[in-house]
Amino acid sequence: MFVFLKESGRCVTKLENMGFRVGQGLIERFTKDTARFKDELDVMKFICKDFWTSVFKKQIDNLRTNHQGIYVLQDNKFRLLTQMSAGKQYLEHAPKYLAFTCGLVRGALSNLGIKSIVTVEVTTMPACKFQVMIQKM
Repeated sequence: MFVFLKESGRCVTKLENMGFRVGQGLIERFTKDTARFKDELDVMKFICKDFWTSVFKKQIDNLRTNHQGIYVLQDNKFRLLTQMSAGKQYLEHAPKYLAFTCGLVRGALSNLGIKSIVTVEVTTMPACKFQVMIQKM
């Protein structure tokens, strides 16, 4: 059992790292003709509207912040979860499928000069909440 958990953790880390690299590349392409961002909130709005739309064909449904470096991005019908959302049996496994997307957001922010930690929470499928904690340098 321990070997399985260890291997599963390695796979999640690998997926997150792959998402990080893809996010870096995509944000470079998406922002090449964009004016500089004024602040952190401006960057997060771009991620929620333009970046998310380009990747997932819809905007984030809700963006919340505490104005102290924590942002919550809520997607009520996340495309990667809609196919498996028929029952609750996959609810505990859903965050594993979102590791790539967490890396995608972290990589995009990284290339825009924002170091962050991105986690995800799934309480009812296909909705999910990505929490972005900005790391002050």
